[in-house]
Amino acid sequence: MEPKNVLLEMRDYLTELGAETLNWCMQCGLCTNLCPWRLVSGETSEQFNIRHMQRLGQMGIEGFEDEKILFACSTCGMCQTNCPRGVKIVDNVRTMRTSIVGAGMPPAYLRPVLGSAFANGNPWSGPREKRMDWTSGLDVPAFDGGKEYFLFVCCHSCYDPRGTRIARSVAKLLKHAGVSFGVIGTEESCCGESMRKIGDEELFAKLAQNNIELFSSRGVRKIVTTSPHCLWTFKNEYPELGGEWEVVHYTELLQQLHADGKLSLTAGLEKKVAFHDPCYLGRHSGIYEAPRQLAAAIPGVEMKELERCRDSSLCCAGGGGRIWAEVPVGERFGELRIKDAVRAGAEVLTTSCPYCVNMMTDACNSLGNQDVLQIIELSELLVKAVPCDD
Repeated sequence: MEPKNVLLEMRDYLTELGAETLNWCMQCGLCTNLCPWRLVSGETSEQFNIRHMQRLGQMGIEGFEDEKILFACSTCGMCQTNCPRGVKIVDNVRTMRTSIVGAGMPPAYLRPVLGSAFANGNPWSGPREKRMDWTSGLDVPAFDGGKEYFLFVCCHSCYDPRGTRIARSVAKLLKHAGVSFGVIGTEESCCGESMRKIGDEELFAKLAQNNIELFSSRGVRKIVTTSPHCLWTFKNEYPELGGEWEVVHYTELLQQLHADGKLSLTAGLEKKVAFHDPCYLGRHSGIYEAPRQLAAAIPGVEMKELERCRDSSLCCAGGGGRIWAEVPVGERFGELRIKDAVRAGAEVLTTSCPYCVNMMTDACNSLGNQDVLQIIELSELLVKAVPCDD
């Protein structure tokens, strides 16, 4: 084997940059064993080993910066929640990425994403002035200090044609339940969660500060999000920058409204439905019951639990910037998820994350299972059960 140089200066640099638990790792290998990359074959699976990457960081050895190593992690959190030493593996990965991206060397496929987020306030290359196009024909109220909730729609659901249907469904449900809410508009910027996971700390700080100043100036007190990724970063990362609000995912709010009798689900849906736990709603945020209770409350629905569920849910592979990565057929986690749902006898696979919807729709199509399994976001299912106007 070719000898490697140990650079303790690099190890110390990573620790100071934010990988504070890097040296806690005792190389037991449980993280690698639990990683979803072990479930698929292919070049990335062969090269990516989270335990080995942590070791390279501990020793300051070159090699962790390779695109198929450092940027393969989807930050699903499976390894972190099961680590016997409590190592904050996701933070370590993010910090190691920061050392590369901060030096101006992000992977080629992420450069347009970061550039758009910097120039347009979103990573989807969408003009800022079109951020609210998803509201067309809905009469979504504007947020003012008198509204209880500010509805923050993630960039994906503002610009992605599939994602806009999620935003519209959530808004319809909130209106149907009589929730006092509104949107701010084109001045909103990306929450920055993916930008930070990619490793661009400076861009994340810029986006976050813009939002904090905007939300504060408009009198925001409570936020309801369409995406678990926005939920997580508003609750866990914005406070360190001065942004503190009450933040809920739309499933939490709708479940409470249903329990209080303010959201009636009356129209029947005779379907066998399985719920996929998004990593950032489940493992990262601990929200498991609300979406299941909502789906089960739809008349006629027969719930089917997947084998890998709740805190053992299988990642869709869209987190950590991976939603922009090109992954060959046969190497996608989502394909395994589709097989899980079909094996469980589900006719509908539902979830409550825009990233998961896209990843699993692509997987379902690549497997040719679209005739036996529908991928429907939970808010879209719920809209079918209430008398909302289109």
